[in-house]
Amino acid sequence: MPTGPAPDRSTNPRAILERITLQMASSLDLQVVLDTITQGLVEELDAAFARIWLLGPGDLCADCYKAADCENRSRCLHLEASAGLYSNLNGEYRRIPLGALKIGKIAQGSGAIFTNDVLGDARLPDKQWMQDNGLHSFAGHPLKFRWELLGVIAMFGRRPLTEAEFERLAVFANEAAIAIKNAQLFAEVQQLKDRLHAENLYLRDEIKLEHNFEEIIGQSLSIKGVLRAIEQVAPTDSTVLIRGDTGTGKELLARAIHNLSPRKGRSLVKVNCGAIPANLVESELFGHEKGSFTGALQRRIGRFELADGGTIFLDEVGELPLDAQVKLLRVLQEREVERVGSGHSTKVDVRVIAATNRDLHAAVKAGSFRADLLYRLNVFPIEVPSLSARASDIPLLVNRFVGKFSHKLGKKIDGVSQSTMDRLMKYSWPGNIRELENVIERATILAKGSLLQIDDVMLQGNSAPLLPVADSLEEVERAHILRVLQDTNWVIEGKQGSATRLGLHPNTLRSRMQKLGIKKPLPTASQRT
Repeated sequence: MPTGPAPDRSTNPRAILERITLQMASSLDLQVVLDTITQGLVEELDAAFARIWLLGPGDLCADCYKAADCENRSRCLHLEASAGLYSNLNGEYRRIPLGALKIGKIAQGSGAIFTNDVLGDARLPDKQWMQDNGLHSFAGHPLKFRWELLGVIAMFGRRPLTEAEFERLAVFANEAAIAIKNAQLFAEVQQLKDRLHAENLYLRDEIKLEHNFEEIIGQSLSIKGVLRAIEQVAPTDSTVLIRGDTGTGKELLARAIHNLSPRKGRSLVKVNCGAIPANLVESELFGHEKGSFTGALQRRIGRFELADGGTIFLDEVGELPLDAQVKLLRVLQEREVERVGSGHSTKVDVRVIAATNRDLHAAVKAGSFRADLLYRLNVFPIEVPSLSARASDIPLLVNRFVGKFSHKLGKKIDGVSQSTMDRLMKYSWPGNIRELENVIERATILAKGSLLQIDDVMLQGNSAPLLPVADSLEEVERAHILRVLQDTNWVIEGKQGSATRLGLHPNTLRSRMQKLGIKKPLPTASQRT
């Protein structure tokens, strides 16, 4: 009984390359396609070794031995497949800058290279290595799909290649580019499908957590727990106490509570209790009458009256002096305020949200915070996790900040390199989200390509250098505060002030300066003149 034609095992170069083409076209797995191509050239065409580099982001620039020759560090050639004499993908040629070496020049547009005289061709260096391995021929061709550069394919042969083989290799390179592009597109579609499937599994939860909290970025369990707590308390009028380290986003949470409450149509009034001079706290919070003290040239309503019908956010409430705490307690109990210099009270309808980075229970024990006020504020406590406790949210935050600052600064930043993201994930972030935002803004300002690069030096520059271990803790603290004060020209308050850089509130910093004996030096005679 007649059977079908036997598989073509011809040694004809055309037939060999057609067999490899059929094999690589049978898979949509990118790595399988790449390995099929390189292995096929070695096994079927007797290549000494074959390699494929694909275009990718500039992610290993700090370790690249050709970094000095790299003009554009936003992208380079990544070694993705290698067969024959060398199968290791982590050698010195794992990254090649565009325009560097023969491979980088092929990618940059110099055209394909075909030669049967590798020892006599000036384009190919390292003659001794080629002679030791018995190499005779070289073929290198750009991988292009339509007009898009995908990468470079190259092989060294142990024998001379015929002109027909060189011509067929050029055709084969184009066919390989099509197979590679198909596999890349399939991988992208598969990733989108997988992401869509994951999103559908949590669709109801995602809508609740993202639609209502557009400014709060995160998918970690800890931040989701915070958002659920906000959803529970927001519709009520209960007092909320938000506890979290400096830079964790306490104000964003307060705004979310207000925006989800029945009071969202009225004002959210923010008060930074730590930034108000002690002698003006009562006037700022509760208002004053004309002539009630020197400088009170007219009647002025306080923040509580301003927030009537809405919400007041008392940021860093732990910094309030004790006499102001007594007045605040009365507001919480009686829902009325008395302006400085006034003999009567004014009713206010205000929801109170307070926040602190201090341990108020410890402050109560120390006598710097009233226990009865803490009980009034601590009706519904919310603990905000530090950034190090929600490290899985760092990529989301980074992408949001990159988009924000690239738009603000008029730069086209497509993202960050993998090495940069790894570095950001490993950093401890003592300044939390605020520190991360500052780092991304600084990196965006310095960025020269489309890929953001952040090195250890940039992160280390975010904090002061360590002092010798022999110094006492108090000496270390004193020296650190003094250094920051000198760097900021002794400016304490404001975004560029010492308190912000130290992660302290101005009043706290002044207290520490007094305790440590730090005083601003008097100006010299020349400075006074």
